[in-house]
Amino acid sequence: MEQGLLFEVRKKPTKKECVYTPQGYSGLAAFHKYWGKKPVECLSYLIETLTLEQEIILDPFIGSGLIAREASDRNRRFIGIDINPIAIELSKLFVSPPKMTDFFEVFSQMKTIVKPLIDTSYSQNDGEIGSHFLWDGDELKSVWYKEAKGRREFKPTFYDIELVKKYANYIPKHIRDMRFFTNSRINASPKMTILDLFTGRALRNIDILLEYIKSQKDNVKNALLLTLTAASGQMSKMVFAVSNRGKINGKIQEGTSVGSWVIGYWRPKFHFEINVWNCFENRAKKLMKALDTIENGKAVKFSSNWNDVIQSKVNVALVREDARRILTTLPSDSVSLILTDPPHSDRMPYLELSELWNAILGEESPFEDEIVVSNARERRKRKDIYTKEMEEFFTDAIKVLKNSGIMAIIFNASDSESWEYLKGLHRNSDCIKFRGCFPMTYSARSVIQDSRNGAMKYDYVLIYEKCTPDHTGSNRWEKLTELNGWSLSLPRRI
Repeated sequence: MEQGLLFEVRKKPTKKECVYTPQGYSGLAAFHKYWGKKPVECLSYLIETLTLEQEIILDPFIGSGLIAREASDRNRRFIGIDINPIAIELSKLFVSPPKMTDFFEVFSQMKTIVKPLIDTSYSQNDGEIGSHFLWDGDELKSVWYKEAKGRREFKPTFYDIELVKKYANYIPKHIRDMRFFTNSRINASPKMTILDLFTGRALRNIDILLEYIKSQKDNVKNALLLTLTAASGQMSKMVFAVSNRGKINGKIQEGTSVGSWVIGYWRPKFHFEINVWNCFENRAKKLMKALDTIENGKAVKFSSNWNDVIQSKVNVALVREDARRILTTLPSDSVSLILTDPPHSDRMPYLELSELWNAILGEESPFEDEIVVSNARERRKRKDIYTKEMEEFFTDAIKVLKNSGIMAIIFNASDSESWEYLKGLHRNSDCIKFRGCFPMTYSARSVIQDSRNGAMKYDYVLIYEKCTPDHTGSNRWEKLTELNGWSLSLPRRI
């Protein structure tokens, strides 16, 4: 059982207009990338509309963890489950962030002790520290140095080349071996290793960070680890170079600027190696800015045991496990609201995409237990298996709902087959009724959504209610009928 912070100021009620025009992510919500984040405005509106204080909310696929904070801010009891280690760690941070003063103290120590060790790997004879290194495949083309305004660029010197060679074959000590599959959709291959994603110099410096971080107290240590995972993409070979006309193609152009790691494991030929400390510091400052806005909170406990929430010992439980196993052990008729964003067929192979972060955390990814459709044939995660597993999940989920309890499912898929288990959900159960659905606008479009033809622009929130002969339902959900786009039918055209 652990202790965290809960904000003293009670959240103001969320207006339905906020559901239509969600703002971009800010504060803690913007600190760490996660695949398929959902707008907090819609989550908070559903929580406030469909539950009362101290009622239990369950999210069996907690993902980014944003819902844990929204529920706890509103004095609801909450059980969050996920098999993805990074998902649970992010949820812990949102529910139980460290005090800003504690984090700042350790970060300041790192700046004194760790930064100089990292600087030696980027330092010139005159003591100047390189900030960016532009690569053309395996050939170093340019070295950048920061100035108060702008930068200076130079061709690599003999000393630069020797520094690269010095760390070229570095084998990380604190990052576990990564497991990849044959998935061209995310540019992954089973032959890949971490050396394909990072230079030896970057790995050496990440190891230095990890060694120091792991010596810290748990709450600050966990926040520092997530600072590292949040920054790790920018430390990699996956940061593309950009010219005035876009991504460089074929040759290096003048006016080159720095892109960012987007998604998957694409290693562009023209890419940047960025100073590891600078990446870490930038992300740490972002976290400290967020922590500074939530200081002076009152203590709240959370647990890794769901039963502590059932027995009202704590308000929040965060459980790293297969949701199907937990659902079979939860008491029947115990949950007022299941609010979840389940796996959307083949839209996102979460564990494959999270493998880098989990490797840095030193946690294993339970690929065999994931409910997903994957392009990686060796995983044998086909659509028919996905449909069967989701049907089993919902059968168990219905049992734990109270009479008149609501199940709000956030979902979308571009093919009709992926909708089959949802279409049959109320037809195959005497006690679950489909009440309607509404479109949920994304907070901000991703690079993928901007660039992919036919990309989906929103998800649907599907509302189901548990009804029995003795309990024909409640009217809590009826307020949702006032939302724009409310429909009594499942979407026909996605």
